Amino acid sequence: MTHLRTLWNQGKPTLNGWCMIGNPFVAEIMAAQGFDSITIDMQHGALDYSDLLPMLQAMRASGATLLARVAWLDPAAVMKALDAGAEGIICPMINTAEEAARLVSYMRYPPLGDRSFGPTRASVAHGPTYAQNSNSNTLAFAMVETAEAFANLDAITATPGLDGIYVGPADLSLSLSNGALKPGLDREEPKIIAALQQIAAACQKNNIIAALHCGTPAYAHRAISWGFRMTTVGADVRFLTEAASNAVRAFRDLSPTPDTPVY
Repeated sequence: MTHLRTLWNQGKPTLNGWCMIGNPFVAEIMAAQGFDSITIDMQHGALDYSDLLPMLQAMRASGATLLARVAWLDPAAVMKALDAGAEGIICPMINTAEEAARLVSYMRYPPLGDRSFGPTRASVAHGPTYAQNSNSNTLAFAMVETAEAFANLDAITATPGLDGIYVGPADLSLSLSNGALKPGLDREEPKIIAALQQIAAACQKNNIIAALHCGTPAYAHRAISWGFRMTTVGADVRFLTEAASNAVRAFRDLSPTPDTPVY
């Protein structure tokens, strides 16, 4: 059983970290901070499979549940990430229950799915019982981030074998507003908040996990009160950018102005 499932079974919300920089040391730093899970972003991250595997290796000792967001609903990408040792998959742009069912099938060995057998690194990282336990341990998250997916929410969340819904608020806001809203996290528009709450309620109805990508701890805390059980706060790129920017700004504020002699 993954660390995430243990916490959820105890009724506890979980915090997810996000890696977009294809570097094992950066991943190791992220995993050492105490996140309950870490997701390696293969969709929008600056990385590919050759980065994924060593990043999973670097984070193995952390105890965090290690997930991967694949670039698309592609069986080869899903199975390859699992064989590398990812303990769960987040798949973008799932718009129908049929697509959600396909995702589940790519992640489960027969008779529950169509996953091809060959857990190259996974059997090393997760032990000799990996194959027999994989179907029940591996987490399948479908991303709801379009108006079409939102319209099909009840059917998607009822998909057998699906473990959760991961909400991408930027794409969801763009789609639900027909492009009128700018993309971004931590939405305050009443329509979007109502949609997020509806997604959380649908997940609760079907006993699956509702997860949300957030920009701040405060918004993540609000999302937990709406029924989300996993939240992501920031990412390695954002943490690095903000820390560097704050350091430069603090130095400039303390330094002499350009017309003040420094001697």
